[in-house]
Amino acid sequence: MIRVYNTLTKTKEPFEPVHPPKVGIYLCGPTVYKPSHIGHMVGPVIFDCIKRYLAYSGYDVTLVVNVTDVDDKLISESSARNIPMAELANEMTADYMRNIEALGVDAIDHFPLCTAHMGDIIELVGRLVERGYAYVSGGDVYFDVTKTGDYGKLSHRPADALMGEGGGMAERKRNAADFALWKSAKPGEPSWPSPWGPGRPGWHIECSAMSRALLGDTFDIHGGGLDLVFPHHENEIAQSENATGKPYAKYWMHNGLMQASDELGKVGGRQTRAREGDLTSQEAGKISKSKGSSAFREMLERFSGETIRFFLLSTHYRRPIDFSEGRVEEVETGLETFYRFFKRFQRVTGESFYSLPAATRRADGDFDPGADPLLEHVADLRNRFLADMDDDFNTGGGIGALFDLVRALNKYVDEEGLENPGRQTPDKLASLRQGATTLRELGLTLGLFRSPVDEKAAGAGGELVGKLLDLFVAVRAEARQKKDFATADHIRNGLAELGVTLEDRPGGTDWTIG
Repeated sequence: MIRVYNTLTKTKEPFEPVHPPKVGIYLCGPTVYKPSHIGHMVGPVIFDCIKRYLAYSGYDVTLVVNVTDVDDKLISESSARNIPMAELANEMTADYMRNIEALGVDAIDHFPLCTAHMGDIIELVGRLVERGYAYVSGGDVYFDVTKTGDYGKLSHRPADALMGEGGGMAERKRNAADFALWKSAKPGEPSWPSPWGPGRPGWHIECSAMSRALLGDTFDIHGGGLDLVFPHHENEIAQSENATGKPYAKYWMHNGLMQASDELGKVGGRQTRAREGDLTSQEAGKISKSKGSSAFREMLERFSGETIRFFLLSTHYRRPIDFSEGRVEEVETGLETFYRFFKRFQRVTGESFYSLPAATRRADGDFDPGADPLLEHVADLRNRFLADMDDDFNTGGGIGALFDLVRALNKYVDEEGLENPGRQTPDKLASLRQGATTLRELGLTLGLFRSPVDEKAAGAGGELVGKLLDLFVAVRAEARQKKDFATADHIRNGLAELGVTLEDRPGGTDWTIG
């Protein structure tokens, strides 16, 4: 049974959807005012993976990720660039979409825009006013937190910590913790007509309206970064549940924040790892636009999308992610273990690993290992992977099982001498094929190993690097054939200094980077 850690109850709970087998998931998406950075990729990759695993487990999943295309930051940035807010939003949304596509995030069903749901937002604000949970003040509309008895139940904050917005809005509010549902427009700002005058929505009401429009009054999972627990998600709960009289989301899942390694949890000059669920320490090193983090598209020039996805899934989603290019390079080296095996599998069997007919449903991947020691081990590792994923989607543990599985398959090829055609038998090849099929099945549940690595966009120039290395291998082979071993050794040693390893095999020479 799948178990999920629920921020609302601070416990792991059995996953029991509201209307099984249907599952609705809402993830808070980007505010599109500047190019995406690596921190914006965490949630989409994690919840794309969660949807894949739930679908693999037999659920019918709808995943929604919103786009905030009207906001104070958008207005400020569009003014600074002297372009319309809508033009800026379209440009930055396109940037975001290109980036998540490069990471293999394609399981999202809806990307609602705030500006496309203005009617839903105004209707929801009006309902809160009618029911006495909100009030109008100077063209603004505020939610009255004193009217709901359980405000703070998600963040578990004491009453004196539930602070509200300050600045010019404070004098219009009844209570310091009240928050804006609708903001009256200033001269020259984008605005929409409403019963309270021209204006635009507050940040929190957008998500309540869009999730309700696409998933209903009550849905299964609401996700987002740990930094959104308060005030954003706390306020979503308050306004949604008081507008409908129904529970809002059954499970609240919050991913850890992306941390810059050189800032991670520094205390008294010593560097310590930020703890799971510890917002204060994670916020200290959080990667954000305000800290000048580089555009994600620049990172894609250095690393493949699969490498970055693998990196993001290598840590349990609730833990902070320690980011540095060195850490990504370590993951890239680890990925080569799999890519080398895929090439090896093709040499031994004559089949492409990527063409193996892997199961897309959990029950379909079961197999009888019989008395075959390899397949017994493969079945055990598959069960370990599933147990890790069932335990609050522990992708880090699952990836550990994948490493153990590829090592077991490589060991089998070595011990049975399967690179030598004379030692191959139908039974041995069938065992290897079943093990590789299981590896592909489990990889696909994480959105990994979907297509050959040399067909991926492995950074700008990645394809050129591959062709150049193939050329070096061909020149070296020609030198060896002419018994010019000095040139052949010079090529091998020169490539080794650059981090490229050559492996001579009966069928030719393979190269790997790292």
